[in-house]
Amino acid sequence: MSRGGWAACLLAAWLAVPAPAASASAALALTPCWLKDMESQALCGVLKRPLDPAQPQGPQIDLHVAVLPSVARNKRPDPVFLLAGGPGQSAIDLAAPMGRLLSRLNNRRDVVLVDQRGTGRSSPLKCAMPEPTAPLAEATMAKQLQGLRMCHEALAAQPPAGRLGMFTTTIAMADLDAVRQALGAQQINLLGASYGTRAGLEYMRQFPAQVRRLVLDGVAPPDMVLPQAFSVDNQAAFERLLAHCETNAACARRYPALRAQWAQLLGSLPREVQAPHPLTGEPQRVTLERDMLLGMVRGPLYAPTLAAGLPAAIDLAARGRFEALLGLASALGGRKGDLGLAHGMHFSVVCAEDVPRMKADAAQGRDFGGAFGRLYQEVCGFWPRGQVPAAFYQLPVAPAATLLLSGGADPATPPRHGQRVAQALGAKARHVVVNEAGHGVIGLPCMRDVLFRFFDAEDDAAALAVDTQCATKVPRPPVFGVRPMGVAP
Repeated sequence: MSRGGWAACLLAAWLAVPAPAASASAALALTPCWLKDMESQALCGVLKRPLDPAQPQGPQIDLHVAVLPSVARNKRPDPVFLLAGGPGQSAIDLAAPMGRLLSRLNNRRDVVLVDQRGTGRSSPLKCAMPEPTAPLAEATMAKQLQGLRMCHEALAAQPPAGRLGMFTTTIAMADLDAVRQALGAQQINLLGASYGTRAGLEYMRQFPAQVRRLVLDGVAPPDMVLPQAFSVDNQAAFERLLAHCETNAACARRYPALRAQWAQLLGSLPREVQAPHPLTGEPQRVTLERDMLLGMVRGPLYAPTLAAGLPAAIDLAARGRFEALLGLASALGGRKGDLGLAHGMHFSVVCAEDVPRMKADAAQGRDFGGAFGRLYQEVCGFWPRGQVPAAFYQLPVAPAATLLLSGGADPATPPRHGQRVAQALGAKARHVVVNEAGHGVIGLPCMRDVLFRFFDAEDDAAALAVDTQCATKVPRPPVFGVRPMGVAP
């Protein structure tokens, strides 16, 4: 999702009326603050929370909270809480794009951004990872493991002992409810994206009476087993791309041997290749391994506009030119890399909640195999593992209207996960599939109005009946380098 300012209302408009959130609890005093790329002031504060819930008087952590305040004099009492993805992404860092997306909704309701424990400013578990401009040779799995071992050693050396096991989703959602209480809200609306959908489901499980509405964009349920699901879902998204090129006349004419080229490319690895660095332009020589190539393909699949360039990039790579594939692989992060992901928090969550449930005989994608699973198993072999209650893996019956969104071309959280979760949630859940969307649907232009109508509806029935056709009719981007049929050169 792009960054930038959002349409601002006058600061005096909200300073002219009392801010209930700021005075609801002395434990969370909110003061005006400026957030990155925002054109209006927000309200920021810190809530003290016990690192270990079993030791409420023990070591504390600072939970950072930002509120995008409503400008309405008679604002609605139920704010919208954003649950960021990753796991490891900062919610507060998303203030500008989310402020823009929810600007209409924000007129009537506060938007609350909580940096989940371990992310952003809330006791972040960050690792020193290679910069995006680092040599391509730094991208090998061996280098990644080396860096993560060093990160673990540095984080584990910080007191108190065992703290890396205190960053599970279950504990984090208890933190979130503490913020709700501090803000004086009886009920809240939740908007979760990617891993944030898992967080939203866990909040609903623990605090069903406090949920007014819930939107889950790119559903990643607690029983998903992330590393293994990656293999199957990446493969399905890639097969979908190949199949489309075979059945689309223009693509098939331009790339008639795409599937064979891909197989030939995989079969040629490992091999030494030369290409300019996608960000610096400097010539690079690197031994291209299978896992590296799969990672380069996986990234563009997240965004259909980037995936549209994969046929051309694979065609070039099969001819020995890798600059297009490298460029597409780096496009999502650019010079910002992983957008500030807290890798330590990421592994604290996945090593506790997913890796213990991995099975040796689980289904795998033909090409993707166990590549990503092996990395997680290696890291989780030395990363501390937090305690996860058995009930965490049980999907609750939805107590309130819940909108699930899935992209049909999503390589990470495709519709199969959303469909299963919607069935478990029951009558108050609605699953919408946008066939040609990738990872994330709320960023589509028309979704700001869909979200507004869903959250603003007076009752659950009206919320579930909201019209989503504007999103479901989004077309597939044309394949890069293919002129639309019927258009003269």
